[in-house]
Amino acid sequence: MTSLVYNAPVSLNRGNLFLVGLMGAGKSTLGRQLARRLALRFVDADHELEQRLGVTIPTIFEIEGEEGFRDREEAVIDDLTRLTGIVLATGGGAVLRAASRARLKENGTVIYLYAEPETLWERVRNARHRPMLQAPDPRLRLIELFTQRDPLYREVADHVVPSDRDAVLRFVRSLETGTQEV
Repeated sequence: MTSLVYNAPVSLNRGNLFLVGLMGAGKSTLGRQLARRLALRFVDADHELEQRLGVTIPTIFEIEGEEGFRDREEAVIDDLTRLTGIVLATGGGAVLRAASRARLKENGTVIYLYAEPETLWERVRNARHRPMLQAPDPRLRLIELFTQRDPLYREVADHVVPSDRDAVLRFVRSLETGTQEV
């Protein structure tokens, strides 16, 4: 007996693709590529926040602390998730607020770009503009962030995709063709 399997292309919730994951996961880099491939507008939440305030994220942390930054980040996520037809690269901590997780989940298809802490460390270890890594042991701090945030990324994600270019492109092809091949 032969069964007929029909795989319709996966549609994006409200035409949006939201990328979550820790710093170094490739949200911005891969997000730009995905936006081009899917013919959508790319938006980087951290860049948008800096543009609105006219200062860098490290400056916001310095002046307002993490709590003040998270308030501003939550407001930007609220605004950006109301748009349609975008690929949104969120900041690594965007999932910390329950309201932001709900908005992401409700207004787009969420992809968690997953990478092991060691891989992330290799990608960000020389970055000087990462306020969350301003710690006596930045590598240990990254592992702590991973432990704290990984469950939140998984909670909000519709799909968990390894954060390498080939896996992400395979995922995009699966969106386009309707097959699941990650």
